[in-house]
Amino acid sequence: MWNLLIFYFLVMSRIGKNPIIIPAGVEVVVNNNEILVKGPKGELSVEVKPFISVEVKDSLILVKVPDENSASQKAYWGLYRSLIANNVTGVSVGFEKKLELNGVGYSMTLQGNKMVFNLGFSHKIEFEAPTGIVLSVEKNVITIAGISKDLVGLTAAKIRKFKPIEPYKLKGIKYIDEVVVKKAGKMAKSST
Repeated sequence: MWNLLIFYFLVMSRIGKNPIIIPAGVEVVVNNNEILVKGPKGELSVEVKPFISVEVKDSLILVKVPDENSASQKAYWGLYRSLIANNVTGVSVGFEKKLELNGVGYSMTLQGNKMVFNLGFSHKIEFEAPTGIVLSVEKNVITIAGISKDLVGLTAAKIRKFKPIEPYKLKGIKYIDEVVVKKAGKMAKSST
């Protein structure tokens, strides 16, 4: 039984074999090793390894490799299938991450495409949004939106790094769905 399962995982890339559905309004162009995806929100491209073949049939994208038993080809098969799928989702729907700022005296303001944070340091922190990223603020929640999943995640990580949430008073910047367990502080000894 276990040998059969191990053989299955070694033979097939479960991600790579799944076709990618092209939504309405999205156009996919394959030029040699470059896959260009255009949609209502913009366009993105990804360059694949020469041994990976990408085929557009009807409204599906099929990613294939010549040798499904090769470990390195299987790894790239799943990787490039995921990258192409992320590009299709990005140009049609887009990606967003939300961060939450907690703490008395902590504040943030949006000035154009620049965020100014007051996080209890002796200076204010200015962060300019990279090209392709849209920032918005509502009360204590920052929304980072864009078509590139990589860039949205990287921008959210950079902002969170300014003041990561600390577990004692739960002050700082955290992802909106991040769960932080509050720790008990030091207890004073009772003199009895």
